Amino acid sequence: MRLQPYIANRDFNYVAKWIDNERDHALWCANNFPYPLMWESFHDSLKDIMERWIANAFVATDDCGNSIGFFNYSVNTGSNEGFLASVIVDDKLRDKGYGREMIQLALRYAFEITGVELVELNVFNENTKAKRCYESIGFVERRVERDIFKYKDELWSRCNMAISKQ
Repeated sequence: MRLQPYIANRDFNYVAKWIDNERDHALWCANNFPYPLMWESFHDSLKDIMERWIANAFVATDDCGNSIGFFNYSVNTGSNEGFLASVIVDDKLRDKGYGREMIQLALRYAFEITGVELVELNVFNENTKAKRCYESIGFVERRVERDIFKYKDELWSRCNMAISKQ
């Protein structure tokens, strides 16, 4: 597996296929990207996120160069902390260790290349598989904001998790 910068013409068609229902889409991105993913609206939203948070989009690729995962990463230079967002793996590859490997590579990048001391992320408590994946890597829960995101008739809680440089 490799990490590469997200390149729209190369990667969008992969990412757009990984979510096939509205609930999973909301769990993934808190509706920061419109559902379903469409070229223009996704890239408009991504551009806004990148400018607002000084974030960069990355993909994880397999040995053939096919995109199999996606995430955004930003650095807060004031606090020397990194932030991972919009983390997703191809739905056909979930529960096989690819998400864990991608996050471990992202952490190497964060700690060794960008030099941060801590990396954090947010995950909905209702996204139990993702939360378990992060915990297995060493992320720990810092705080939970209860019932802050409304999805149809559900209220979801957002968990902030972090891992420090070892």
